[in-house]
Amino acid sequence: MESRLNKPLMLLMIVVALVLGVLLGMWSGLADRLFGSNPKTIATASLESMRAQNRLSVFAARYVSVVSSHQQKLGGLLNYDRTLILPGDVRYELDMSKLQPNDVDWNKSNRTLTVRLPEIEVAGPDVDIRTVKQYGSGGVLSSLTNANEQLDQANRDRAVQDLRKQATAPVPMQLARQSARAAVERSFAMPLLAAGFKDVKVVARFPTDGTTEPSYIDLSTPYEQAIKEAERRRAQGQK
Repeated sequence: MESRLNKPLMLLMIVVALVLGVLLGMWSGLADRLFGSNPKTIATASLESMRAQNRLSVFAARYVSVVSSHQQKLGGLLNYDRTLILPGDVRYELDMSKLQPNDVDWNKSNRTLTVRLPEIEVAGPDVDIRTVKQYGSGGVLSSLTNANEQLDQANRDRAVQDLRKQATAPVPMQLARQSARAAVERSFAMPLLAAGFKDVKVVARFPTDGTTEPSYIDLSTPYEQAIKEAERRRAQGQK
């Protein structure tokens, strides 16, 4: 008799436990939505994570500059030519430490998270000294004067200027900015998707979007410094 009474009681207790578990789960999800996991708090956490990365490399490209110089002496009787071929790798970076809380804006009405990005910084060129080539002619003039050094220096200055011009041309800058937007939007969107916010849109923008103002910060490396850095890397690789 007692066993028959205990069986329905146990079934009732199981049902009550299941109902309480469902209600608790529903309340927990509702509480997260109302008080905890909302797009703004998740975006704030993402912001701090990205600031901790310090620098984010969003794009890289290699450019080659070919420049020539010519010098004449004695009314054209003595001629000297010098050509420099200088390849250089350029990096396009974002300084994520510049991101501030007011750079992230959450619009609840249209479910859009907007991130204002720092301007792209153009760093380099990184020169591989093994790929630098110089050619020349006019031995008489070079042996009597310092024409060799003069033309080489002129070529170096022009080559670096040319590499900078190539690196900051509209097409590579547009590619770098597109890559930067995509990388940042993805970094902010992934935690939101993981938290269940599938209807949130993330938009990353630069302060100069839609304007004619410069859209980058020039951190180009002077030729002499680039060569010294290339020699240092080469020496380390030989150890």
